[in-house]
Amino acid sequence: MRISELSRRSGIPTPTIKYYLREGLLPPGRATAATQAEYDEGHLRRLRLVRALIGVRGLSVSATRDVLGAVAARAGELHQVLGLVLGARPVGDEAAPEDPPEGEVEALIGELGWNVSEHAPARAVLGETLETLRSLGAELDHASLLGYAELAERTAVLDLDQLDPRADPLEQAERALLLTVLLEPALLALRRLAQENESARRNT
Repeated sequence: MRISELSRRSGIPTPTIKYYLREGLLPPGRATAATQAEYDEGHLRRLRLVRALIGVRGLSVSATRDVLGAVAARAGELHQVLGLVLGARPVGDEAAPEDPPEGEVEALIGELGWNVSEHAPARAVLGETLETLRSLGAELDHASLLGYAELAERTAVLDLDQLDPRADPLEQAERALLLTVLLEPALLALRRLAQENESARRNT
């Protein structure tokens, strides 16, 4: 397909596609003339993932380039690819953290028996949230989160069940990223609606 068709199918303006080509986010097409090239479905899949990494996850062009390079190096390893695009795996060589993991978050993960990366940003978010809650007088520990964690585990099953195992890994990575980032506001809204419904039920 010509670049105009690539633009139409991806929803990304032609100047932006040319910029991604210059920055190495998209491999060159097959040259058909001095100033023309043909692109294929692989370009379309990669372009959609680039759009998701930049527009949805909010990565810079440089960080996106690094993620794409790491994804290419782990092609065929879906678990690793998803970890890279979702930010749960570091780009480059995986080094051990400076300090050994500890505290309520590690106790929770250990009790659940979850296999998660020690680099996962969600660990720090969870730990900081617990500290904030305690500083405001809410005496919560990891045991208080077990019920929520079990619900999250069931949600994760629903998320991954929506990934077609026969699809191209780049398509799976893009869909996982969209499900993770774009669906979160809807999940929060459902929780609020459920709280209102439960409150009404208890007061009838």
